[in-house]
Amino acid sequence: MSNQTEEIKKESSHTNEKLNDQPIEKSFDWTKYETHLNNDIQEERKKFEEIYTKTLPKVQELEIYQGIVTHVSDKDIIVDIGFKAEGAIPVSEFRENLNIQIGSKIEVMVVKIDYKGQCILSYQKAKMLRNWQRINEAYEKSEVILGYVAARTKGGLIVEIFDIECFLPGSHINVKPVRDYDIYVGKTMEVKVVKINKKTKNVVVSHKVLIERDIEEQRKEMISKLDKGQVLEGKIKNILPYGAFVDLGGVDALLHITDMSWPHINHPTEIVQLEQELKFVVLGVDKEKNRVQLGLKQLQPHPWNSLDENLKVGSKVKGKVSVLADYGAFIEIIPGVEALLHISEMSWSTDLSSTQDFVQIGDELEAVILTIDRQERKMSLSIKQLIPDPWMNIQERYPVGSKHTGVVKKFTNFGVFLELEKGITGIVYSNDLSWIKKIKYPSEFCSINDKLEVMVLALDTQARRLNLGHKQLTENPWNKYEKIYTLGSIHNGIISNLFDKGASVKFTESQEIEAFVPLRFLEKKDGTTLKKGERTNFKIIEFNKETKKIVISHTSVYRDKDQKKEQRGRNRKFEKSTLGDIEGLAKLKEQIEKEKNK
Repeated sequence: MSNQTEEIKKESSHTNEKLNDQPIEKSFDWTKYETHLNNDIQEERKKFEEIYTKTLPKVQELEIYQGIVTHVSDKDIIVDIGFKAEGAIPVSEFRENLNIQIGSKIEVMVVKIDYKGQCILSYQKAKMLRNWQRINEAYEKSEVILGYVAARTKGGLIVEIFDIECFLPGSHINVKPVRDYDIYVGKTMEVKVVKINKKTKNVVVSHKVLIERDIEEQRKEMISKLDKGQVLEGKIKNILPYGAFVDLGGVDALLHITDMSWPHINHPTEIVQLEQELKFVVLGVDKEKNRVQLGLKQLQPHPWNSLDENLKVGSKVKGKVSVLADYGAFIEIIPGVEALLHISEMSWSTDLSSTQDFVQIGDELEAVILTIDRQERKMSLSIKQLIPDPWMNIQERYPVGSKHTGVVKKFTNFGVFLELEKGITGIVYSNDLSWIKKIKYPSEFCSINDKLEVMVLALDTQARRLNLGHKQLTENPWNKYEKIYTLGSIHNGIISNLFDKGASVKFTESQEIEAFVPLRFLEKKDGTTLKKGERTNFKIIEFNKETKKIVISHTSVYRDKDQKKEQRGRNRKFEKSTLGDIEGLAKLKEQIEKEKNK
């Protein structure tokens, strides 16, 4: 470009010489000529710049390129990355690699390209970026990497991988807890990248996952060799409420509580203890899920084999309650042999809501065998079959209207259960306990084991249901009250209790019932309100025999009296004016008749 400029200058000077030799006309514009000349020079320069730009290398910043060392000095190392591009790197970046010499191939990063086309390179940044790429690749491919334990830190170790410091937590050093971290410092260790935080540039590695992987492979290999029925030796490793885990020499297997003993037990510690070595039988192997189930009781003869061969349906047996369930109880006949006593076979009564109402764990009882299956090893029992059905001929013993005495056995939200005799239970609903009181909770009326006289109200033999009543033993007092507390009648009473909406009143003539006074009807004649304990007169304003409700009013008593007095006054005025009018008319009539006679 500079040569071109020189040629243009020479041509320009030569032209000027020619012009100087010739006469110049006065109209020639030298300023315009110089401007035109400068524009030509600028256009030529742009053309040359475009040609030069196209010849520059296609190098991108922050990318890694393979370069060749072309010059080495005490301060810088010149690297040619191709594309006619070179760059200088300070010698300090090669402190870890002192074997750099002319012709060596190295990777460098293009940090920046200046306006002159010069490249600013970095050896360390290229190395760091390449190491991070290798770390990420190892994480994505789940590769095993060899790292150097540089130091210990709080909670773990610092492991150097590809010149990057990574964190190895203490919980990921081994499958067993590690107390002394210092024994690992200065050693190499196989690890696996388990987490990378790209924002904070933190890398977490683990050695335990490799151990677990090896253990899992060994476990799979051992489980593949196990088969149902094998007898193996093992050690009790852990005990839980539902069973125990057994170490079979690298394989953990489950020994369920139900497979420890033929007789029922409440906790595994009744049979096994920690670190205890025993023989077990393999009950099942799940090779897909790598699970093994063991049995201990299966090594002993089954108790059903020693059960009396003469036992059959209808035989009587004795046993002890070992397990309670919602649907019944299990009775242990002999150690290891249990039979089901269903809740429906406990009693002829139909009011049993739970098994605990009839039996408790440890109770000894006698029952009769309902079913027995020696092959399936199942047996069911019944207690109620030991006694005759008390509901036979029930209508003769408990006809509707008959009176009886029962014992309070249980409360419900709607009434009381009474036992009339063994196996015969009836119910007294809350509204059949009293004529007068409104009973919300039956316990307010009686207590458990109280004797209560009742009358049979209804009997359903098919549903085995007996409805009883207590209040029906006496005459309904509301028939009498209906005649006494008529609407508008006035009675004397005392305020027994006050409420937000009114008060309750007990009458003088019948203390057993209470009436209700609304708040607005408690006002006295002087404007004050009746208080608890005050005695006064009340007027009946509502009476309902069915709902046992009496509504009364004190205010109506004196207001009615005042209204009657006012009405009487009005009637007297009317009577006076009427008599006067009649007397005046009589006098007027007499005067008219006198005038006629004259």
